[in-house]
Amino acid sequence: MPRSSSSAAAIRKAYSLNTFRSNLRRKFQCLNEGTAAQGNTTLLNEIYTELYITESESGEINNEHEVRQIETQSRRAATEDTPIKCNDIFRPLPGQDKPIRTVLTKGVAGIGKTVSVQKFILDWAEGKENQDVQLIFPLPFRELNLMKDKTLSGLLHVFFPETKEMEISSDEYKVLFIFDGLDECRLSLNFKSDVKLCNISESASVDELLMNLIVGNLLPSALIWITSRPAAADLVPSECVHRVTEVRGFNEPQKEEYFKKRISDQSLANTIITHLKSSRSLHIMCHIPVFCWISATVLEKMLSEAERGEIPKTLTQMYTHFLIIQTNIKHEKDYEKKVKDEDMILKLGKLAYQQLVKGNLIFYEEDLRECGIDVTEASVYSGLCTQIFREELGLYQGKVFCFVHLSLQEHLAALYAHIYCTNDNRNMFEQIKQSLLSRILYMFQNNSSKHVSLSELHQIAVDEALQSKNGHLDLFLRFLLGLSLESNQTLLRELLTQTGSCSYNKEEAVQYIKQKIRENLSPERSINLFHCLNELGDDSLMQEIQHYLRSGEIGETKLSSSQWSALVYVLLTSEQKMDFDLKQFIGAQNTADEVLQKLLPVVKESRSAQLQFCNLIAHSCERLSSALQSSNSVLRELDLSNNDLRDSGVKLLSDGLKSPNCQLQILRLSGCMVTEEGCRYLSSALSSNPSHLRELDLSYNHPGDSGVKLLSDKLNHPNFRLDKLKYVKLEEFCNKLSFSYSAETFNA
Repeated sequence: MPRSSSSAAAIRKAYSLNTFRSNLRRKFQCLNEGTAAQGNTTLLNEIYTELYITESESGEINNEHEVRQIETQSRRAATEDTPIKCNDIFRPLPGQDKPIRTVLTKGVAGIGKTVSVQKFILDWAEGKENQDVQLIFPLPFRELNLMKDKTLSGLLHVFFPETKEMEISSDEYKVLFIFDGLDECRLSLNFKSDVKLCNISESASVDELLMNLIVGNLLPSALIWITSRPAAADLVPSECVHRVTEVRGFNEPQKEEYFKKRISDQSLANTIITHLKSSRSLHIMCHIPVFCWISATVLEKMLSEAERGEIPKTLTQMYTHFLIIQTNIKHEKDYEKKVKDEDMILKLGKLAYQQLVKGNLIFYEEDLRECGIDVTEASVYSGLCTQIFREELGLYQGKVFCFVHLSLQEHLAALYAHIYCTNDNRNMFEQIKQSLLSRILYMFQNNSSKHVSLSELHQIAVDEALQSKNGHLDLFLRFLLGLSLESNQTLLRELLTQTGSCSYNKEEAVQYIKQKIRENLSPERSINLFHCLNELGDDSLMQEIQHYLRSGEIGETKLSSSQWSALVYVLLTSEQKMDFDLKQFIGAQNTADEVLQKLLPVVKESRSAQLQFCNLIAHSCERLSSALQSSNSVLRELDLSNNDLRDSGVKLLSDGLKSPNCQLQILRLSGCMVTEEGCRYLSSALSSNPSHLRELDLSYNHPGDSGVKLLSDKLNHPNFRLDKLKYVKLEEFCNKLSFSYSAETFNA
């Protein structure tokens, strides 16, 4: 090629790259915090607060309600996990030498995954980070859903026209594909498909293109970054993923940093922080950046007003105030506009309810039309849709809609169910059952549901939520119950001209919930029912337990099943560091094994469990094994010393130690009658899960020489984390006359 031609080609290439980088910088430099475009955007670099991102063990599925997952994460000590900065996700940690091609980042809705992607791209486009990458292609699943068959090059040309001058398949470009929102994917990703694509010019369905990119058939040198909510994280096979990270949202310092950046009046910011800390349920939710934005919006306005009214203390109050602020009802003088706002709230509520049943967080134009929402007007309704309901014009042709956060969708769905019942005395949950059976959600017919009172609706709602395997109606239920309180009814009258009227006895709902708590439900379901009682303003069960805890009489008190559930709730919602001591709860009325069974949810979510000298037996280890295998296990230290566990107990315990979910670091089994057989179980467990346990205490047992050797062989071995093994052979100890005999200890 003549030099002039090659120079011209180089110039075109450089121009295309600069244009590509500039376009991404313009697209991602501003943050529309919780809103669609309104003209008032904020530079991302001015408000961005670093998120707490950690390396995770796996991308396995987690079906718990995401608020429940946030509650669990809030009890983890920050020092227990390996933090990773957003810009470092493709860089191996110290001691890791394998290259990282594909990263899966998981996190609950609104936790900051998309903002992390935005910050990563912006820093790259501004020349600050990851400059070894020449091209970054952000391809959100919500936009890919709309695409038909394409070649990979054709797909990129649609989203990024400036790439037409580039040879993407050549080795001169290091490329990163970012697929944001795996949980929003409506494509059929079949990783067992026989379709193999190796050329970017081969045409195929979009799902086949993505599958071949992820497994490495297409552009094997390209980097892949996928983000997902936890429930969809296992859609990509683990063998295709080289690193799993988890966005935890804001830790404690980051929460305060956010409010101080978001609110210029620092005195007001500190007042807001103090108020949020006073409510455990609100403070926990502040791990979610979107909830921080909602809280800042509500509290900044309310605390700045002379007649501020009651400051929100529950989730229902906070979200209802937020809805009022966004509709501007208080300041709206045009009655016709108010009616339009009210009409839109009901239509959005219907959409929220129907899509919640389907499990959808994103919607398309046909979904809106089914609920009577005019697509062309949706984004101009008095600020309501722009703040609560986001419209995104994709890089492709179609419009994509979503609520700013799942919790806003759940609140609107509950509001719709409440109004539907109070205005028409009808049962929304009969509609749910009909919809699930037919898989089609029809517009509500006047004669399709029997008349029910609000109290009856609440009982039905409680039952429906308890039957859910993954708790997807938990937050909806909390909102539905909370909306019935007179304080929230007063707020609703500001929001809606006709809210209906009905007689309602809060105590009926309280007693029904307490009855359900007495039925020995699973801990997850019981905990949400206590949150429901909190929304209803009833804390009688919690006050009883707090009294027993303060008096030190808990071990001497025969607790009812509902009191045990209340104790679990109190311990799990405590702000104190979770170090569990079983002896605190054992007494004449409560045996060790009974207490362990009742408080196992607390053990699962404790950092340290002290169970020594508790008269536990082998059977108790079965419960502990389940705790170690829990997907949310945060247990790092377990002391079972001086319990009669024997080898049978160690065998049960080892089943838990083998689990990839187990991250136990310290295990003490001193004086537990463990023999060589028990050592074999422990050795096998370490071989299955070698990456975490670093200290094992087997002093005053009968390990035998072969048992000691099995375990000591793993000391200083590069494949094992174990660096401290402690033992004293019991028979040797008994033969010693001197008390100065010290334990034989191996230390790395």
